[in-house]
Amino acid sequence: MLLRQLSLINYKNFESKELTFDAKINCIVGDNGIGKTNILDAIYHLSFGKSYFNPVSSQNIRHGSDFFVIDGTFEKEGREEKIVCSLKKNNKKIIKRNGKAYDRFADHIGLLPLVIISPADRDLIIEGSDTRRKFIDGVISQSDKSYLQNLINYNKVVSQRNALLKYFAANRTFNKDTLAVYNEQMNTYGTKIFKKRTSFLEAFIPIFQEQYKSITGNTEDVSLSYDSKLKDYDLLTLLNKNLDKDRALQYTSVGIHKDDLSFEISDHPIKKFGSQGQQKSFLIALKFAQFHFMKSQSGTTPILILDDIFDKLDEHRVSHIITLVNDENFGQIFISDTHADRTESVVKKIHQSYKIFKL
Repeated sequence: MLLRQLSLINYKNFESKELTFDAKINCIVGDNGIGKTNILDAIYHLSFGKSYFNPVSSQNIRHGSDFFVIDGTFEKEGREEKIVCSLKKNNKKIIKRNGKAYDRFADHIGLLPLVIISPADRDLIIEGSDTRRKFIDGVISQSDKSYLQNLINYNKVVSQRNALLKYFAANRTFNKDTLAVYNEQMNTYGTKIFKKRTSFLEAFIPIFQEQYKSITGNTEDVSLSYDSKLKDYDLLTLLNKNLDKDRALQYTSVGIHKDDLSFEISDHPIKKFGSQGQQKSFLIALKFAQFHFMKSQSGTTPILILDDIFDKLDEHRVSHIITLVNDENFGQIFISDTHADRTESVVKKIHQSYKIFKL
């Protein structure tokens, strides 16, 4: 899959910008703050229907303007796919595929597989469980429409159950039968999500471990583990056991929306025991594993975005990563950097076509 052309109007700091890309390597270079990452984020936006860095869509409109348009022309399996994402202030975002607007954004997910590696990925290690759940859900949803729908349905039921718990508290009333309806729905959707996450990790973890060894050349034992109370109890049992707690808190305290991933090195949390270099290698291995998993599931080579990796990694590590992507397993790659000379010297080592865009 390739992105041939990109057009931006009033997106972040760009009033107007048009770019025609190389089929293999594209380097976006320029000083900090000039908009390199914004171009990469626009590509992400076309794939996922939202920004990677700022999910509040209206804040991606250029200051002083009242709308933005991102227009991309892709080539996938010999066909042209024209995707347009637009937003006008105080209106709903619109995503169009070949001139036809989607009724549901969920229908777009998975059409244009993409993996981004960015300094912001460190949030996966340092932030709360919500960030790690979004990662695992994002990877699975790219290739499994039913999983994404179950997730949407589950989250909707949790919101409704929370609203009911607040209503009970505010009105000093309680109806166990009404609550039981939401419990049954949560159990139906949640059990399917739990089973899918479990089977996904069984396939994903060996790929991740292989990528870590490939990146570092080390034999350190790294792993992911899935933390879920559904390993010990079914969801209906958990909801009943925690009913008094939920009534007091006025929200649902148990379920697959509380699950987490543990990142470990030598059987210890990498957040506490991993060096900076180990943490960076761990995250890159995680994203490379995502790339290979998505490729195997979809049969389409995802676009790979490497945002600002030169400034965040030592030269040896960067050179090794570039060597890894210098084979037929990888397709189109986008790289951002502050130094054009440094970028060119590295990409020249790859025997692939490339373009450098100086902002």
